[in-house]
Amino acid sequence: MTTTAFLDVPGARLRYQIRGSGPLLLLMGSPMEAAAFAPLADALAGDYTVVTHDPRGVAGSALADIEQDSTPELRAADVLAILDVSGADSADVFGSSGGAVTGLALAERHPDRVRTLLAHEPPLLELLPDAARRRAEVDDMIETFRREGSLSAWRKFMISAGFDPGDHDDGAAAAPAPDGSAEQEAQAARFFDHELRGTTRFLPNISRLTAGPARVLVGIGADSAGLTTYPTSTALADLLGSPPLVFPGDHGGFLAEPAAFAHVLVRALASSMTTVGSDVR
Repeated sequence: MTTTAFLDVPGARLRYQIRGSGPLLLLMGSPMEAAAFAPLADALAGDYTVVTHDPRGVAGSALADIEQDSTPELRAADVLAILDVSGADSADVFGSSGGAVTGLALAERHPDRVRTLLAHEPPLLELLPDAARRRAEVDDMIETFRREGSLSAWRKFMISAGFDPGDHDDGAAAAPAPDGSAEQEAQAARFFDHELRGTTRFLPNISRLTAGPARVLVGIGADSAGLTTYPTSTALADLLGSPPLVFPGDHGGFLAEPAAFAHVLVRALASSMTTVGSDVR
């Protein structure tokens, strides 16, 4: 059974969902909404109490000010509020893509509330040797959105991320095929105008992340070698001092193979090891 609830936080009303029983596990993306994590959450609900949520300004989480930027720090504060209302002292956290960046911000600021963070393919462009060029690409995507609309901007985003913009079966999912609807254009505006720059320019504080007590692991897709999030993930894992955990699929592997993905995640969270250098499927 899945329970849907709402939580008022400064500047927003968050929609979140709870399913399963056991230790608390938070699953999150950004801008990906809770619905995209439903198959993975269902696969995990036999082992965990799984909480998913729509990030502020996305799907069912309404904003008081639609022009407010969605920063990793602000999203982390929202996750902390959900954790507080759950009544749990701490939780395991799985974040993918922008949600992984949210998780890093949470673990930095509230390490006592995070048992294990599994950061799956965070787009930390500042960790790359060509960060200046990547910054310019992001700025160009944003300007393209403002000048030409979402179709052209998403195309540039997909190419920069390493996906084939004509392939909608690759599990990317962060970039929906634009249909021109007002809802999709509004979500594109949230992403390009108010989220993309802050997420990709987040620079994790490694000393805080490694000081404990939160345990921080990095996840990477077995099929992600050609994606930009492959080198960002390996760069973060190198800084943290342990190889990344290998998960099924690519950037959206939990969408295509939720059961297999859940199996790897459960083993990772249950394991006392801090380094795994091979596919653990």
